[in-house]
Amino acid sequence: MSMWTARVRRGAVVLALAGSLALGATGCGGGGEDKKPEAQASNAKQSNGSEPSAQEQKAQAPVAELRGPDGLLLQIFSAQRDSGGFVTLNGDLKNDGAKSTVIPSRLSGDETEVIKHGQSLGGATLVDSQGKKRYYVLRDTDGRPLTTTGLTTIDSGQTIPVFMQFPAPPASTTEVTLQLPTFSSATVKISG
Repeated sequence: MSMWTARVRRGAVVLALAGSLALGATGCGGGGEDKKPEAQASNAKQSNGSEPSAQEQKAQAPVAELRGPDGLLLQIFSAQRDSGGFVTLNGDLKNDGAKSTVIPSRLSGDETEVIKHGQSLGGATLVDSQGKKRYYVLRDTDGRPLTTTGLTTIDSGQTIPVFMQFPAPPASTTEVTLQLPTFSSATVKISG
């Protein structure tokens, strides 16, 4: 796992560096007299590329839904297997209730190492009934869960984008059951 963590940290550094360079390049533009970037931007909007935007992905139907207490709803939009040996689930945590709700602390699980890093979805597991194994949310070398953290309250009608990363089950396993404390369970198909 420490080798995996090193890769994740290197990836985070590369991502941060790329973002900084992109911001720097944007800030170093000309005085606004050159009209070529606007023409390129309008051409990009007209292209019929095959990749959907983030908003288009959200418009897709969820691949799984888990109902929780007080009107909480976890919708999973993708479960993508990565060549690095893990599965990433992306989705939304919604409050369909009539009032603000405190996110249950049980979602963090009961492992002391995970709990000390604050509210998260660290208690989530994937169950591979075919291989008879349970996969827990991955953690870095400091015990921080590789999932959305900092969850406290959610207002009525509010949606929070969330993610969770797990070790990948064998390639032959294409369906797993997602379990999250205080929520119903749901079957999730893994792509990739």
